[in-house]
Amino acid sequence: MRVTHFGLLVAASIGLAACTNMDEDVAVAPAPPAWPGVIVGSVAADRNGDGIVDGYYTSDGTFVAFQAPPCPQPQMMQPAPAPSGERGI
Repeated sequence: MRVTHFGLLVAASIGLAACTNMDEDVAVAPAPPAWPGVIVGSVAADRNGDGIVDGYYTSDGTFVAFQAPPCPQPQMMQPAPAPSGERGI
């Protein structure tokens, strides 16, 4: 049983090896030029070069910047307590 399985594996590998074509290499197209600030291998972009990702590129090459949420409104200062205490004594 094991010899049969081994023989089948050897025959299959020889048969598949006969189908391969190792004579010529297929030329690979070069990568397209990168836009300014592109982090190669991703869609992220660091436009100003500070090491922090500033946005991303869409598939058509448009840069979309990350937008931070708006800052909270400043809170009104509470009036200082009276120097004589809270009860006014």
